[in-house]
Amino acid sequence: MTDIILQGICGRMGHALIEKISQREDCRVVAGVDQQTGKIGEIPVYASLEELPVRGVLIDFSSPAGAVNAAKYCAEQNMPCVICSTGLSKEDEAVLEEVSTKVPVFRSANMSVGINVLIELARRATRLFDGEFDIEIVEKHHHNKLDAPSGTALMIANAINAEADGAYEYVYDRHAVRQKRGKQELGISSVRGGGIVGEHEVLFCGPEEVVTISHSAQSRGVFADGAVQAALFVDNAQPGFYTMTDMLRGKMQCL
Repeated sequence: MTDIILQGICGRMGHALIEKISQREDCRVVAGVDQQTGKIGEIPVYASLEELPVRGVLIDFSSPAGAVNAAKYCAEQNMPCVICSTGLSKEDEAVLEEVSTKVPVFRSANMSVGINVLIELARRATRLFDGEFDIEIVEKHHHNKLDAPSGTALMIANAINAEADGAYEYVYDRHAVRQKRGKQELGISSVRGGGIVGEHEVLFCGPEEVVTISHSAQSRGVFADGAVQAALFVDNAQPGFYTMTDMLRGKMQCL
């Protein structure tokens, strides 16, 4: 049985996680951390990590500052953590890398298993097209999302660029420059509106054909499922920096 602590338990993802975990027999929520203290059902909620009387795998869906604090706390307490918050800076990510030398850190800006399969397919398509097709990424999210482009869009772009040995330059907005598209451009476009949970498209555009790889999240449950799987993956793991790619490839080796 894996004990799980949820930072950001009172938010929408916190409630989605509680619902998903309540349906499982291999893990349980033992505590939460949020500004609103008290209880959610039988789960005690504390104002800070330092008040926790229990241990477990910490899943963070809070903020960049909260994610960094969670990672540092887990390093001090020798606890694994799953960091799901978006909008982290390069300095924040560097802290996670440092913490991973002491405890297992699972990091993904998008916990959907499906979106990570999309990333793997985009890598392979990049390799197969070998620079002959233009690449564009379009991401769509609800009107309350703060960051643009999304962390997931950047994950996709970074995976593609790594496959291309860093050949691409990211272009986020073309309205200010009237010129044709550059050969090494990788365009990233953002749409914000309504209650869109999350949609991502990768377009490989050739002279006479277009190949599109897309993913649409229907509910936040897909992110909760991925976060729970990640928590189980790092429970009792060795210190290290883990991603969805590690988890997916581990599953493939078991097939």
